[in-house]
Amino acid sequence: MNEMSAKPRMPDEVGVPDPFQYMHPTSIENYGNWDWHERKRPGVLHHVSKSGADLFTVRAGTQRQMDVYTIRKLCDLGDEFADGFIRFTTRSNIEYMVSDEAKVQPLIDALGEAGFPVGGTGGSVSMISHTQGWLHCDIPGTDASGVVKGLMDDLHKDFTTELMPNRVRITTSCCQINCGGQGDIAINVQYTKPPVINHDLVGNVCERPAVVARCPVAAIRPAMVNGKPSLEIDEKKCVCCGACYPPCPPMQINSAESTKIAIWVGGKHSNARSKPTFHKLAVANLPNNPPHWPEVREVVRKILDAYKADAKHWERVGEWIERIGWARFFEMTDLAFTKHHIDTWTGSRKTMNASAHVHF
Repeated sequence: MNEMSAKPRMPDEVGVPDPFQYMHPTSIENYGNWDWHERKRPGVLHHVSKSGADLFTVRAGTQRQMDVYTIRKLCDLGDEFADGFIRFTTRSNIEYMVSDEAKVQPLIDALGEAGFPVGGTGGSVSMISHTQGWLHCDIPGTDASGVVKGLMDDLHKDFTTELMPNRVRITTSCCQINCGGQGDIAINVQYTKPPVINHDLVGNVCERPAVVARCPVAAIRPAMVNGKPSLEIDEKKCVCCGACYPPCPPMQINSAESTKIAIWVGGKHSNARSKPTFHKLAVANLPNNPPHWPEVREVVRKILDAYKADAKHWERVGEWIERIGWARFFEMTDLAFTKHHIDTWTGSRKTMNASAHVHF
């Protein structure tokens, strides 16, 4: 057969996978025919179809990085109470679809006994989305999952209740590349110094052209050091992003002095009421202090308490800050305004404030 006329092989996976194979039968039967919904209690959604069919969704928090025993336990609960249908959200919650209301409370009780809190809907602090941390990632400056554990120990009640003015999305990221995305509150690593190079190891461990290519600002170039092939850094160009560390571990970016934590506020993916926004710096140079990160927990608690006390109903954190102004935000949270907050980027337009006293 002429190769040019042969039909090309179609890819096995492309685009969005078929969702119907995983959906609860009630969802399939009433697809596009839902009439209204309500929140019966924190963590429980009730959808009603125009046909009169009911479907309850029970949302519980998980630790995201789970062992086989935990996954089997969650699946067993799904088989017992939810006709075997479960799904995970982008924030690592597990959701059970239940068509029989009589099974909702027993499912909640069983989840509680197994250590999985039910909540995360409405005006709550949802589960924190985070990057892989020390367990999987090749570039981490901190353990994002560990930060999440420390925070959620303190925010457990805010997950199981709906007492916030609006939903609060918190993200954590292990490095400045920020896989965690935008959030009402974001906890990200900030590298403060260029890498420290172990020249004795570079030639044996690193593929130097790959390391040079990895640098986004062309601050790395090949060099001979003590007669051995190595690398050197133009520190005037270096933005301390840490991208060179994964392909070349001898370019050590992490230390108590160079790896700090920064907290950002006001990010939002949603376009409800206001357009999506990038988060902005609130606190810089917090210590990267495992295993509980108490300094991070203290700042996050201050921000949430101020937001909860002063924001209007349905205001997200960024919308609240936009209304009261940045100067008032720093006053209410008892946080310091420093040189790190002066936005001098020439493209910043509206946000190019040179003083804490400027309000928009």
